[in-house]
Formats: sequence, structure tokens, C-alpha cells
Amino acid sequence: MLTTASVLPLTVLYVTEKTHSPEFRLAMGALSGLRQDLFHDAFAYRPLPRMRTDGPITRRLPGRIRDYAGWTPHAVLVVATFIVLVMAYVAGDSGGAGLEFVLTGFVPAAAMVMTLLRPVGAYWLSLLSTPVVGVLAGYWEGWPWTPSSFVSHLTVMTVVAVRTRPRAAAWMWLLTAVYGFFAEVLLSRSEMSTTPQMLFISAMVLLVTTVRHVRREAKQEVAAQQTVTAVERDRRTLLEERTTIARELHDVVAHHMSVVAIQAEAAPYRVENPPPELEKAFATIRENAVAALTELRRVLGVVRAEDYQAPDAPQPVLADIENLLSNVREAGLEVDKTVTGAVRALPQGVELSAYRIIQEALSNALRHAPGSTAKVEISYVLGGLGLRIVNTAPQGLVKPSPGAGHGITGMRERVTMLSGEMAAEPTEDGGYQVTAFIPVAAVPTDAASAPATATEEPS
Repeated sequence: MLTTASVLPLTVLYVTEKTHSPEFRLAMGALSGLRQDLFHDAFAYRPLPRMRTDGPITRRLPGRIRDYAGWTPHAVLVVATFIVLVMAYVAGDSGGAGLEFVLTGFVPAAAMVMTLLRPVGAYWLSLLSTPVVGVLAGYWEGWPWTPSSFVSHLTVMTVVAVRTRPRAAAWMWLLTAVYGFFAEVLLSRSEMSTTPQMLFISAMVLLVTTVRHVRREAKQEVAAQQTVTAVERDRRTLLEERTTIARELHDVVAHHMSVVAIQAEAAPYRVENPPPELEKAFATIRENAVAALTELRRVLGVVRAEDYQAPDAPQPVLADIENLLSNVREAGLEVDKTVTGAVRALPQGVELSAYRIIQEALSNALRHAPGSTAKVEISYVLGGLGLRIVNTAPQGLVKPSPGAGHGITGMRERVTMLSGEMAAEPTEDGGYQVTAFIPVAAVPTDAASAPATATEEPS
């Protein structure tokens, strides 16, 4: 039940939000921009970086001169500072000596030099020191800027505009205008004013600087977009090539696997009274060919046409491992399985990857170690799933089949995709083993309370 005390704050909040007009939000956003550009970390240490020397002119310079050319902005600023000092010396009534020269010369010059290290702070020093310099120096002709302060403040605003964003240039011009009119109305003792000249010249200079700044940013964005487009184009070309290869692989392998399945089914009828072992061997060959053909069509069939609908067949999981082991045993590889830990349901990606890793490891044993025996160990531990597939050294007269190493790479990619770890290395007795650990997040208590299976004896 809502009381008056609980409804009132909600009503006030609702009315306050409704009274915030677009103009109010625009003004608040502008003030936030002013605070971020000119007030936040105004005196932060930001040294002026060297100029790039890969331009159309500087890159034609000799090596040593090109290195010095990177300090051109610093040199220009130092020369401008010297000009301001000369202007203050010439304009001084006392022949350039005394307090007047110190105020009208060194203070504006200090603001200009400060732009090398703290640009925003230099602007505030130039703006706030202008009335102090004018009043203490007794300069009323052309108030509020003395000639040296005029050049200094214009230079400071230009440097700060170059080193910051265009919005900061607009705020500096606006604050300079507010100060100029304020100084004319309240502090001026002369009919002459340099505020209009300052505002007009600074507007032109800042406009050119801002346009150049925006143009440079636009060029950088276009260059970045072109780079991204080129990368995407290369990636799309690569995907198209892979798609073509996948389609060709599907057509070739599917055709030959179909031929193998048909011939394996027809082979027993070509021999009169074939032995049961031969019939069973051909049946196993046909079953493997049909299973491989089904897997191939499910994996690669999606690239044959844009409107291809992938079948909704379930992916194999660790519960289907017995069918895989039976199939491998019929192919001639003796396999033992050991399961340790509390058997539990794992995420589908973990189940599928574990099944494929065991499948690929056993296939490698069949190809590269004929006549060997294998052992599959599945460990359900608290932090994930551990796998170990090990086979003995090859035995008999059958030569191992050569391999390209893609099977190990595929297994490693599956484990890495799940943030796991894998190792594949020979054993001391001449065999080979594959070990993998796939981390699995903790399951809820209800899932964890499922019936646990004790250590299973080798089957």
C-alpha cells in the first residue's frame, strides 16, 4: 500500500524530469563540455610533442635536418615569445625598463611558454593576467589588451585550439568576448578598445584552426575506415575461397564415400559363401562410410546453398562414447575406457569437444599405430573435465599411414576455444598420448546433487 510519504518523492522526481526541456538539457550538456575542456585538469602536464617529419616537404630533407625539423613548432613558439618581449620593450614609456616591462613583457611571454607544457593552464594565465597587467602597468590606450598581451593571448588561444578539440576553441573565444565586454563596461578609462579587433582576428584564426583540425580528424577517420574496409575485403575474399574449397571438398569426399558404402554393401554378394568375418568387416566398412557421409553433409552441407537448412540432428556427447569405442574395436583397435569422478551433465560445447577429441585421438591411433592398444581416461573433477587418450607403440607388419598433423591442430583449437589446456607427446614406450583439461563452471546445487557414479572399471 502506497502512502503519501512514499508517493511524494516519486511525484517530485517525475515532475522534475518532465520539466527538463530540450533547451535545459542542451545547456547542461554545454556546461559539462566547458567543464571538461577548460576546467578539468586545466594545469595537467601535457608537453608539446614533436612534429611529424613524414610530410611532403620534411621527408625530402636530409636525415639530420629532418630530425631537427620535428622541433619546428617549439622554435616558432620561442620566436613568437621573443617578438612579444620586443614589442613590450618598444612600447614601454621608460625605455623598456622597470615594472612596466616586467608586466607587459614577461607575464605574456610566460603564458606563451607555458603552452609547451600546460596549454589549458596557459590560456587561463593569459586571460586572468591581462587586467592585472593593464592596471598595474597603467596602460589605458587600447584597453583591455596591451600590444604584447594582444599578440600573446592570440597566440595562446591558437596553440590551445591546435592541441585540443574544436569545442575548446569556441569556449575560449566566448570567454574572451565575455571578459572583453566586462572590462570595457566596468574597468575601462579610455574610449578606445581593442576588444573588437581581438574578437574578429581571433575568430578568423580559430575558425581556420578548427577547420584544419576537423579536416585532419576526417582524414584520419577516412584512413581508418579504408583500413577496416581493406581488412574486411581481404577477410571476405578469404571466406569466399574457403567456401569454394569446402564445397569442392564436400562434392569430392561425398562422392567417394558414397561409392565406398555401395561397394562395401555389394561386396559380400560377389563372393559365393563368404565367411561371417568378411561379411562383418564389409558391414563395418559400410556403417563407417555412411556415418562419415552423414557427418560430412551436416558440417559442410551448409555452404552448398544460401537457402540450405541444416538438419536438426543432435550432436554427439560423452554418453555416446560407447558407440564410438565399439566402432573402433570393430576396426581392429583394442580400447579400454576408465571414468573417474562424479559423472554429471556438462555444457554442450564441452561434451561435443570432448567427444571429438577422443574420436580424433583414436583415429590417429588407427592410422599411425596399427596393431597397438589404446586407453581412454575420462575424469570428472571439480573444476572441469580431464581427458587422457594413450596408445602403445605400433605392432605388426602394417606400416603407419602418414599424416599432415591437422588432427592435433584441430584438437588444440577446440581446447583453446574453451579456455582449456592440451598436450600431445610421445610416451616412453614408443606410443603416443593426448591429455586435455577443459574447465567447466560450477553447476547449481540441484544439478550437482544428481546421482554420482563411482570409478568405472575398464570396459
